[in-house]
Amino acid sequence: MQRKNLIASAALAVAAFGAIPATASAQEILTGDTRLACEAILCLATGTQPSECTPSLRRYFSISYRKLSDTIRGRINFLNLCPVANQTPQMSALVNAQANGAGRCDAASLNAVLRSWTGADDGMVYVSNQMPSYCTAYTSHAYTDFSGTVPRYVGIPERGGYWVEARDYDRALAEYNARIKAEDEERRRASWGGGGN
Repeated sequence: MQRKNLIASAALAVAAFGAIPATASAQEILTGDTRLACEAILCLATGTQPSECTPSLRRYFSISYRKLSDTIRGRINFLNLCPVANQTPQMSALVNAQANGAGRCDAASLNAVLRSWTGADDGMVYVSNQMPSYCTAYTSHAYTDFSGTVPRYVGIPERGGYWVEARDYDRALAEYNARIKAEDEERRRASWGGGGN
């Protein structure tokens, strides 16, 4: 279903250039940042980008300012260079979701942003298992296809749960379960008088 929406999005982009003569390609018409912006919109709409996405994504991620809000605004402005970026409310929402989520919704970013301390004597660090709304908006937009590539949460926050890339989930879950089992066994031994005596 999402793949069809992504194709529809690409078709919408092509339709925007309907006035282009049949003998000319969109690549010949669009150049510079305008072309890169259109390519970036398509490339950021999937979790598996082909190598052809490298130039547009390099340009997109090179937009970086000291303040996150300025970076997001700069990236929105860049994506809006594409003629179809504001053609429909759905495309505007896609551009905003991409600017807010792309590069911020991988496992490493989620583990950093969602980390909190209990403030209690044990000083435990928890990583929330609730994905931020900007990531949900990005990965579940009707014009994106992140099937099988969205980071997944391993475990529970109270027992050291954390986010991993989808491809690493099975291995990480097995390691987590082994660690929890070992911790539980150690606690049982300690509660029986130490060392299992």
